[in-house]
Amino acid sequence: MLMRNFLALLLGVYVSSGSAELQIEINQGVENPTPVAIVPFAWQGVGAAPEDVAQIVDSDLARSGQFSPVSRRDMLGFPSRESELYYRDWRAISAEYVLIGRVSVGAQARIDFQLFDVTRQATVESGTVTGPVSELRMLAHRVSDQVYETLSGIPGAFATRLLYVSVTRNPEGKDFYRLTLADADGRRPIVLLEGRDPILSPTWSPDGREIAYVSFETSRPAIYRQNLLTGQREQLTNFKGLNNSPAWSPDGNSMALVLSKDGNPDIYILNLSSRSLTRLTRHFAIDTEPTWMPDGKSLLFTSDRGGRPQIYRYDLRTKKIVRVTFEGPYNARARVAQDGRNVAMVHQRDGRYHIAVFDLVTDRLTVLTETSLDESPSIAPNGSIVLYATKRGEESILGAVAVDGGVRFSLPSREGSVQEPAWSPYVTP
Repeated sequence: MLMRNFLALLLGVYVSSGSAELQIEINQGVENPTPVAIVPFAWQGVGAAPEDVAQIVDSDLARSGQFSPVSRRDMLGFPSRESELYYRDWRAISAEYVLIGRVSVGAQARIDFQLFDVTRQATVESGTVTGPVSELRMLAHRVSDQVYETLSGIPGAFATRLLYVSVTRNPEGKDFYRLTLADADGRRPIVLLEGRDPILSPTWSPDGREIAYVSFETSRPAIYRQNLLTGQREQLTNFKGLNNSPAWSPDGNSMALVLSKDGNPDIYILNLSSRSLTRLTRHFAIDTEPTWMPDGKSLLFTSDRGGRPQIYRYDLRTKKIVRVTFEGPYNARARVAQDGRNVAMVHQRDGRYHIAVFDLVTDRLTVLTETSLDESPSIAPNGSIVLYATKRGEESILGAVAVDGGVRFSLPSREGSVQEPAWSPYVTP
């Protein structure tokens, strides 16, 4: 196994691998998306701009499926200040909103932007984002987040990151695994871990500064914890049998996981400070795939104690276990949105495995995908999109679907397969 040096991350130097980079393919958007003009941002600096900020925002809004960015070829002008903006030019090309801005670089990068409503001829949002020059792409994503929230009423999730496992096969037929970190648009991939041993179940700490995952590098599954800034890596478990499905508690002090050291696979909680273990379930069935409710008072997990895999809830105070799902013969791998209401899961229907969302308030289950081998759902921190792994021919790719089913896009790898996605929480700039 090779662990990349994360001093490079501190210096803003990204280790990229073409085989790990994802592409974006928009499959479906909403009907009548809102036309928005993202004018090229003025560059105030020496030489060429390091990034096309307006193009990044343009791509983000297009990927949401809710907006139709105006082509630069159709623009009648390129204003960068309000005094240069003529609303008649934008009415002529049927733009409902116009975003203008300026980019400057000194000790830090700075983006100033303004969003205008063409019909009302008024400013609807303006702001400034600043940060390291090396993070200019992420600063552009933060502009996208603000624009998206202003126009949709939902916080954006463009300035977040993804974890995923990529798998390539060499000419001898042996698989090679990479645990990769990338921006939410698949750009700037960083290989965190690579080798011939399988990597499973990547997950994020609640502050987004650490990750955990399962690696088979010791010939059996073990859970590891890794700091993204320092690269420091620590093995948390290596018991006989299964060591699987790590899930950080919302306060970051403990981790739910699956161990079979005492017999059957059961759910345990590991105190990350004292390293003490607390066993939660004791059953002859398989209990696995724990995930925390956002309030930290209970967990959901998968169990076949009823004969087939279903989702159950464990109350940490009362220690009571209640079955949650009843529709269909198979429901597994639950992931809870931050609102504590919607749960993404793998649901079997007519012999096919789909991604579904279950409403914990109404008990309504909605199937979101039509493909047949969907797995490993992960919910965006704003609760609007479910990312998952699926099949396209012989390759595994990542798919994404809105919780209302209205927007769909794919994130295939440029080479090989990708699987086990995990969407980051919001990270403080």
